[in-house]
Amino acid sequence: MSDFDYDVLVIGAGPGGYVAAIRAAQLGLKTACAESRETLGGTCLNVGCIPSKALLHASELYDEAANGALAKLGVKIDKMSLDLPTMQGQRVDAIKGLTGGIEYLFKKNKVTWLKGLASFTGANTVEVNGEKVTAKNIVIATGSSVAPLPGVAVDNAGGKIVDSTGALELDKVPGHLVVVGGGVIGLELGSVWKRLGAKVTVVEYLDQILPGMDGEVRKEANKIFKKQGFEYKLGTKVTGAEVGKKGVTLTVEPAAGGDAEKIEADVVLVSIGRRPNTEGLGLDKIGLELNARSQIETDHDFATKVPGVWAIGDVIPGPMLAHKAEDEGIAVAENIAGLTGIVNHDVIPSVVYTKPEIAGVGLTEEAAKEKGAIKVGKFPMMANSRAKTNHEPDGFVKIIADAETDKVLGVWIIATVAGTMIAQAAQAMEFGASSEDIAYTCHAHPTHSEAIKEAAMAVRGKPIHM
Repeated sequence: MSDFDYDVLVIGAGPGGYVAAIRAAQLGLKTACAESRETLGGTCLNVGCIPSKALLHASELYDEAANGALAKLGVKIDKMSLDLPTMQGQRVDAIKGLTGGIEYLFKKNKVTWLKGLASFTGANTVEVNGEKVTAKNIVIATGSSVAPLPGVAVDNAGGKIVDSTGALELDKVPGHLVVVGGGVIGLELGSVWKRLGAKVTVVEYLDQILPGMDGEVRKEANKIFKKQGFEYKLGTKVTGAEVGKKGVTLTVEPAAGGDAEKIEADVVLVSIGRRPNTEGLGLDKIGLELNARSQIETDHDFATKVPGVWAIGDVIPGPMLAHKAEDEGIAVAENIAGLTGIVNHDVIPSVVYTKPEIAGVGLTEEAAKEKGAIKVGKFPMMANSRAKTNHEPDGFVKIIADAETDKVLGVWIIATVAGTMIAQAAQAMEFGASSEDIAYTCHAHPTHSEAIKEAAMAVRGKPIHM
């Protein structure tokens, strides 16, 4: 009999934590998962990826009906209106279904849900709701939360200065929404309310939107969103916000310095990034310090420097993405069980669920050039038969390959279904594919994915349809 209550205790039931707990249980380890939220699934399922996609999908259909896109296809709607409570209702239903599904999976796999915040009292001991729980292995998977903006206090209940959680729950369409931060979350939620009738202004500190993405993709996305009616204030910082009876007065000034100006908004969305949830864990009790970015450092196996303590997901270095955390959750459970769990951090796709979608995996062209000689192949979606037929001409596929070996180093896509298309690119890269491998793979016709084949042909020669 073990001296511990559990073989594995996972702290946090987000995509990393709940997956780690289920995988550990599947491998025959006695497993518990501590979660303080009333439902499982973490930020992603409750107030992040899933609810935002529910609103993105619904608002996209509304936009198509309201702004004539369907009429061009011969679908005429004489009268239509926005029923926001129903739209919000289907978002809530999606959350309930998926969080309930995880609860079912916990029961099925015999994972014990410890309800409450867990805090270390020793290397193998935590306290949850005043109770001491011991485990041979403890996995920290506490995720991240919205990064605050100095001088701009978020008050989701007030509904005027909100973060991503508050922006999902607005009960009416704002006249003017100002989004602070031109990253993924700001553009996605900005898109929702733009489609439903809001004027949207994006204030970004850098001189371009979508930090970290391929330069050409950032420029093209900027153009596309501008065409959709987004307004930008790039190279601009927010220095203050004053909440009035009707809305918010934002004070902004050029990032490089200059005269301040004021922007009147009905609602301000603060989305300048996320920070790891490491406070309140009692890490000092086990001698585990954080790095300069408040993250927990681990080795290749996701073990921390404290024996028996592991960490995954948003609390460790790397992109803060649900699927990265999930893969790490499986890997850490397998490592604890004595198997070999690995994650290839060079092949983590990222997706922006705007319309069109934007997706990338591997190196940007800029980063690839720094490492050596490259060849780049591009193919525009307007030359793809399916995209053309569907009236979806925006975007392109871009493949970056090593000039000597032809190995694919990065793939970047702007297309309506880029998020689905990127899986092929990630799988090809995981197998060390060359651009020639993709070019000689038969792709079904007519599909958007044929643009990947044509871009691969463009790396070493010429595409057919261009």
